[in-house]
Amino acid sequence: MKQAYYDSKSSVDQYIKMAEGYDGKELIQKLKHFLPTKSSVLELGTGPGTDWEILKADYDVIGSDFSKEFLDRLKEKFPEGHFLDLDASSLTTERKFDGIYSNKVLHHLTDEELRKSINRQSEILNEAGIVCHSFWKGEGSETFKGMFVNNHLEDEIIELFGGFFEILLTECYEEFEADDSILLLAKKKFSGYNPSIPSK
Repeated sequence: MKQAYYDSKSSVDQYIKMAEGYDGKELIQKLKHFLPTKSSVLELGTGPGTDWEILKADYDVIGSDFSKEFLDRLKEKFPEGHFLDLDASSLTTERKFDGIYSNKVLHHLTDEELRKSINRQSEILNEAGIVCHSFWKGEGSETFKGMFVNNHLEDEIIELFGGFFEILLTECYEEFEADDSILLLAKKKFSGYNPSIPSK
């Protein structure tokens, strides 16, 4: 889903200020238990590049975003980096990766878009590839500062990813307040598996 909020310079400035002091360092530490260093990783929704820098220390990471404003800033700030213009729902790329990572990005997708994204993630991952994603914990959807936010509960996330992935870890953690967030780590199921994601 294209978020118009991320298209303007003023909104991106506002987001960067709002996100100051927050990063996915602890999430990435957990990812490292399942994905070997030097593996290739695609980050979805790289934004200002905070987590991309952390990932780069251990992985061959390619960033991505669906915001031209963010992509322009990333390319200027990290000229040595590689960043793709990618919609997180369609993931139109021929590249393959060992891992896919996102930190509070997939909640911008509707349920149907998230199902499509999960399917595509399995297709662009190498055998036994790993996904690491975080979500806001809650029920229903809302609009926050002009952004669509689709909340999820832990069992919903397990059901959504379970058709294509072996769930390795789910846990609730605190970003702003106790148990407001969910971390998922999962491994791509072997080729030949014929998944069927049930509708809600």
